[in-house]
Amino acid sequence: MINYFIIAAVIATALVLLVGVLTFARGGDFNRRYGNKLMRLRILMQAIAVVLIMIGLWVASSGN
Repeated sequence: MINYFIIAAVIATALVLLVGVLTFARGGDFNRRYGNKLMRLRILMQAIAVVLIMIGLWVASSGN
């Protein structure tokens, strides 16, 4: 079950990263308004993914 959450978190992180990079490349008003917020969201999504991976490793090592 935790594997699905890990996969979802990694995909969400990749999507936010892709949108952020494309926004920076395009520039303009949207980038000025949301570029920094998108990168902060990426960091949050990465943190969630890392925590879920650590939980998954802990569960796997506990013998369940």
